[in-house]
Amino acid sequence: MFTIKNPTLRFTLYFTLTFLLLLSYNLVTQCSDAVPDDDDLEGIEELLAVDEEAEKHQPEEHGGGGADKVSEAEVLTKAQRIVLELNNDKTEKVINGNEYVLVLGYAPWCPRSAELMPKFAEAATSLKKELGSTLLMAKIDAERFPKSASSLGIKGYPTLLLFVNGTSQPYSGGFTADDIVIWARKKTGSPVIRINSEKEAEEFLKKYHTFVIGRFDKFEGREYEEFVRAAKSDNETQFVEVNKVEHARVLYPDIPPTANFLGIVKSEPERYTAYDRAFTTSNILEFLSYNKFPLVTKLTEMNSISVYSSPVKLQVFVFADIDDFKNLLDPLQDVARTFKSKIMFIYVDIKEENLAKPFLTLFGLEESKNTVVAAFDNGMSSKYLLESEPTQSNIEDFCNNFVQGSLSPFFKSQPIPDNTDATIHVVVGKTFDDAVLRREKDVILEVFTPWCINCDAISKQVEKLAKHYKAATNLIFARIDASANEHPKLQVNDYPTLLLYKADDKSNPIKLSTKSSLKELAASINKHLKVKNQVVKDEL
Repeated sequence: MFTIKNPTLRFTLYFTLTFLLLLSYNLVTQCSDAVPDDDDLEGIEELLAVDEEAEKHQPEEHGGGGADKVSEAEVLTKAQRIVLELNNDKTEKVINGNEYVLVLGYAPWCPRSAELMPKFAEAATSLKKELGSTLLMAKIDAERFPKSASSLGIKGYPTLLLFVNGTSQPYSGGFTADDIVIWARKKTGSPVIRINSEKEAEEFLKKYHTFVIGRFDKFEGREYEEFVRAAKSDNETQFVEVNKVEHARVLYPDIPPTANFLGIVKSEPERYTAYDRAFTTSNILEFLSYNKFPLVTKLTEMNSISVYSSPVKLQVFVFADIDDFKNLLDPLQDVARTFKSKIMFIYVDIKEENLAKPFLTLFGLEESKNTVVAAFDNGMSSKYLLESEPTQSNIEDFCNNFVQGSLSPFFKSQPIPDNTDATIHVVVGKTFDDAVLRREKDVILEVFTPWCINCDAISKQVEKLAKHYKAATNLIFARIDASANEHPKLQVNDYPTLLLYKADDKSNPIKLSTKSSLKELAASINKHLKVKNQVVKDEL
């Protein structure tokens, strides 16, 4: 039986569910038609040479004087040629015969594999230009060649593994082409790109929009070594090093003429952030983890792992339609500046159901079409909801209280029901205190969910028990839908659950067996409550 230990853990559960939806678009990719059959790489080099020669003679389009334009399909075909297709015959030879091999294990029917393969091929093209034959990019159809895939350690789809002299290590980078390039370069080449001229700096800026810059008079010494170690340890952000101030200022215009400098550059209004601590690997990595995201991060399936693993434990989520968010972005960025490094601000397109719905369900707002501002304290597994209009001042007050710890956690609740003349009282989150904990009577509470397979059977038993004990003035039967209602003192292990709250000890509810017969349940109730003038009928 699927169990959820308490309401707050649903937040962690939905994080997991969102992670499992990574790369879940339904795309189709041609896998092997354009891949060479030869065991060695000479055929690949010849094909690439033919491609390059053909590109030189392609006519210019629209009379423009720029570079030749190549269709997306042609670029992908060329990229696929660079990625070697493994099979039972060549897998061992390729892995053991090359210093570095980055392998993608995939299944043709897997949509996540289909989404990743074009990005893998695009990364292969970039890495071929930068690293030459240092790194071999390969892929294997794990469904067609299960033994070879298993020998590599491929157990799921898609799987990325880097083999260094035949020994594998798991991939730990992001899932865009640029992410793969940065990770692969750091693991197989230099973790830092060195800039030696203003032209190189300008070319670097065209390609990289988020990066860490280090300026050193000499590329040596303890501080420089700590910088390089940090570059090797980080898996996501490109590091760049310069020694001349005039070159550095192309990348970071306000760089001070100090001996050693480190800063982060991002493509957003808060573009430049200078580092002001001692040069140690741990300090640099901490600085990067707190500052690499923009003021407001748009959550995507590709970056969700990085967002969830952020050390900033206080996170404010804004769920909104794209057009509504455009009007909110500027004031939201102003608020984000005030709470920089204290709160991470995240935007989720409310129409992206895979991303938005799991979170909105936590608040009972899964069908909402209006802007929702919510907050999560990942350290405490608590959630909060802005229940006023999402104006700049209201959001800022909300964040102030969030940082100070004075917000009241949000617990879901259905509307307060009318229990007049009800045999079984309906309890909701808002009435749990009064209907159960503060009530000066014994209460038997049935905790259920609509999706629970066994809940209907227990509900019928509870209804019979309620009729049986209808003359007992000191006993109330009640039920609560745990999927739509929460309370901090309602701790549930599984569904259905029957809890007996004795009038003289509401803090220690007694769990009644849901596998007992009606007669056994009635006997248990009589034992715990000493119900008088109630004879257990034979039909129970």
